[in-house]
Parts: sequence; structure tokens; C-alpha cells
Amino acid sequence: KLRNQMKRRSLMNRIYYDQASTSYPKPKAVTKAMMFYLTEIGSNVSRSNYQNAYSALETVTKTRKQIADFFDFPTEKNVIFTPNITYALNFVLKGILQPGNHVLISAMEHNAVMRPLHQLATTGVSFSQILCNQTGDLQLETLETQIRTNTKAIVLTAASNVCGTVMPLEQVGAICKKHGLFFIVDSAQYAGFSSISMKKCQIDALAFTGHKGLLGPQGIGGLILTDQIATQMEPIISGGTGSRSDAANMPDFLPDKFEAGTLNIPGIYGLSAGISTIQKTGLTQIRIHELGLTEQFLKGVQQMNALSIVGHTSCHNRTAVVSLRCHDMDEAELAYRLAEQFQIATRVGLHCAPNAHQTLKTYPKGTIRFSFGYSNTAEEVTFTLHAMKQILQH
Repeated sequence: KLRNQMKRRSLMNRIYYDQASTSYPKPKAVTKAMMFYLTEIGSNVSRSNYQNAYSALETVTKTRKQIADFFDFPTEKNVIFTPNITYALNFVLKGILQPGNHVLISAMEHNAVMRPLHQLATTGVSFSQILCNQTGDLQLETLETQIRTNTKAIVLTAASNVCGTVMPLEQVGAICKKHGLFFIVDSAQYAGFSSISMKKCQIDALAFTGHKGLLGPQGIGGLILTDQIATQMEPIISGGTGSRSDAANMPDFLPDKFEAGTLNIPGIYGLSAGISTIQKTGLTQIRIHELGLTEQFLKGVQQMNALSIVGHTSCHNRTAVVSLRCHDMDEAELAYRLAEQFQIATRVGLHCAPNAHQTLKTYPKGTIRFSFGYSNTAEEVTFTLHAMKQILQH
């Protein structure tokens, strides 16, 4: 019976466990909102004076407020749209750091943080890593000892994209406040899974992306900036804004200071619909469902001697991202066979986070990663566990 079920399931639509890369499927409201803009509105914002342009501007402004409220920030004008979170992190890191500055980061950061910092290191910016243990937890007790007289900021991912470990944002934010440091947070793997309060965590710059947990399309992301950090940041992209067009320099007010060129307005419409879907469902319900699938999967994997879990083996202090190592099979082969034989989509390798893999002792080979979303089901997890057993037994 199980063999027949697996055969039937393998011929059906795929099971998608690459939610940490991009959420799928998107809510129907997202595609509907984007189609409405493309077919009924189509106008740019801040550059035209007619009804469709005003309508587009109204939605863009509404979305800024949605995002500010979502992250517990008081002012929507401080929400800056960018093409994605990598651009957002580049904007803040290259806009705030000067030669001679020092930055602290965790040992679990993504290349969206590591590569800009390596680039900045050639100009005289230095950085060092706050140690994490082999489950990816930040060793908070060592942090303050690493702060130097020239330390300007701490940059921290909210949660690991490799093993799902959640970082102590409130505690780090309090340390930043105590020492007069900017606190910069990469929310890519946490936004849409659980709440982040910029106020409670004392965050100065929060980078977000639309296409993961916020359920929007690719190509839209952004920054939320406090006035203090925005004043000190220099724009790294210049161009038209539709405001102060007579001036040779970028405007000095937000959001225009950091929004040169045409915005991805279809993406903003889609992002707004994605956040509305989350608010309608409720973050608590989303988190409970995703962690329920994670717990089911973790318990099933622990019954397989051929696999080991990277990071936390329970749902304590984690998101719905699980990385595994295979003892007798290459992880890439397992991923390939899951996809080819059972239409189960995963991700294998270093996940653009080699530093995290070095910390977790999985470098350079990497892991096979399963990341669950609200659209996944317990039936899919059961099917996946059986499929993995079948592959690993041969």
C-alpha cells in the first residue's frame, strides 16, 4: 500500500522544501495584486500627475506603513525599498562604514553580509566574529570582550539559513545600546516566521526581503532605518527620485535619499498582499504549524541511523529549517534521488553561508537542507520520511 502511495505521489506535483530560499507557492492574493497593477495601473510614482499614478503612490505608501507596523517601527517614511535584502545590506554596510571602523558579526552570517565586509576590508574596515557553538547558538558571554574603541556596529542574522538557530536579538540590542553601537539585523530567515520588534530589540537598521517568509515575489526587499543611522549613511546609488530634480545631489530626506531610480512597483503590490495574508492568518498560527512539521520531521530523522541532524535536534530555539548530513551517501545524491524519484525539492551544498558551515563543522561538503512553510503538510512530511528510508536502504 505504501509503495503504491509513493508511486502515485511521485507522479503528482512536487513537494517543496526549499522555503528558506524562496517561499512557494505564493498566495493567490499576491499574483492577483501584481496582475492588477500591471493590467490596471501601470504608472510610476512621484513622477506623474494623474489618477493612476496617485493610485500607485497610495499603495506604495500603504505598503511602507504595513512594513513599519509589521516590524514595530513608528515611521513609514523610514522604510526604504531595494531590489532584495542583499542590496539592502550592501546599502547600510557601505553607507555607514568608513576606513578605520570595526564591526562585530556572528559566526553564522550569510554571504550577503560576509562579501560586502570582505570588500570593505580592502578599504580599511575591519571585522571580527562573535563565536557560536556547534548548534549555531551565539556565545553571548564573549561579545562585550570583543568590542573595541573603534567598533561601530554589530551585524547579526536573526536566524541561520543553514540550521535554523535563532539569535538573541534583544540581548544583543541591549549591548549595542549600552556601548553606543549601531545594531544591524538581517531578518531574511525570521521575518514571516515570528515577530521582530525594532523597538524592543533596539535595532537601528533592519534588512528584509519579500520573497521568503513575507510571501511576496522575488526582486523586492528593503531597509528600515532609524533617523540616527540614516543621517550618517551615504547613498551608494544615485539617480532620479522625482523630487528636487534641480539638485545635483541626492535628496537628504527619507525615503528619497536611498531610492534612486524606478521602484519595483509590481513587487511592492505583491509584497503588500503577502504581508496581508500573513496578518490574516496570524504569525502565531504560522509558527505553530511550521514547527509542528519540523518536530515531526526531526523525530522521523532520529529513527534513521544513516542521517544526523545539524544544529538543534528539537524545536528549541529554531525556525523550520533543518540541515542533515548523510553517513553512507553523498548529500547531493540523496537530494537528486528525492527530486528524481519522488518529486521532493530540497537544497544541498553550502547555502551561500560557508562561515556558518565552518562553525557547524559541515564545511566544505555542506548539508542537505529541508525548509518547511505554511503550505506544507504533515502528510507530505510522512511521505518524505518514507521516501528517505527507501533511498537510504538501497
